[in-house]
Amino acid sequence: MGVPPDDLPGPTMPPDSPRDGAIETQLARLPGTERTRRFRPKLRWELIGCGLHGHELVGTDAAGVRPEDNLLVREADGLRWYRCLRCDSWLPLVPPDPAPHRYPPERGEIELPIRGRPLRDRYVLRLIAVDRVIHFLVLATLAVAIILFAANQRDLRGDYTRILNSLQAGVGGPFFDSSHNGFLRDINHLFSLSTRKLYLYGIAIAAYAAVNALEAVGLWRAKRWAEYLTLFEVTVLLPLEIYELTVRVSTLKIVTLLLNVAVVAYLLWAHRLLGLRGGGRADQAEHDRDTGWDALERATPRPGRVPAMAAAAAPGRPGEEPGGS
Repeated sequence: MGVPPDDLPGPTMPPDSPRDGAIETQLARLPGTERTRRFRPKLRWELIGCGLHGHELVGTDAAGVRPEDNLLVREADGLRWYRCLRCDSWLPLVPPDPAPHRYPPERGEIELPIRGRPLRDRYVLRLIAVDRVIHFLVLATLAVAIILFAANQRDLRGDYTRILNSLQAGVGGPFFDSSHNGFLRDINHLFSLSTRKLYLYGIAIAAYAAVNALEAVGLWRAKRWAEYLTLFEVTVLLPLEIYELTVRVSTLKIVTLLLNVAVVAYLLWAHRLLGLRGGGRADQAEHDRDTGWDALERATPRPGRVPAMAAAAAPGRPGEEPGGS
């Protein structure tokens, strides 16, 4: 991570920054600066975001820098240091020549990227949304197949009977018992259903597919109603999945059950659904604490601020306490 050189001019407080006595004495922990424990890696979501989408820099097209821009841009030795609004890296670039704008944009003109816990939640929720999209595609395909089968059931029954008779004649009799073969038994049961029931099944599966599509759109946009809808839908199906395991155990069923339990636990705990851990107000307060200009202020290097680290290890001697011999 790039950092401004030591001889940078001291920061000038922006007009709406905290005044003396209100400044926090501890610098917020920056992404990628803390040590991780062995076998317990810590994902830096801001660094992942910048790796995927690039750094969020402002003022790269400005001719000059004002004192109030110190939170975002600083100058030293002919270089201009730009702060990434997502991961807090400071990147040195040559000032533009010519520059289309005189100064960097005002705060009100800047759209800050999400960071911290809200950024983590975006990645996790979108991962769940992808799972919902897969469910939608499978269910929608099944619904279309059932409806098409219902519309052509009579013709398909005749074709199925002729194919089965031809196979049996070719081997001189029944080559397997259809009453005990699972695949043929399911096909026979499918042909025994009335057209009306098949249409009802197809419509019901199509409606369930639509619910999954709605969940995917809402989760992708981090909507709280989509979190509740997903929680309800997955929780209702958990008893059925457990029952299916009592009938026949398979790796796919076990993995599906574990994933759904993980989704329920994550939504309840991390997003404080159903009033857990303070509910929606506490969730919004945590979201606001990690986003906006206040979060940038807390992570801005200023004289007298101490980095938020439990212990600073001496260079080249990991784990040694500060001042140790």
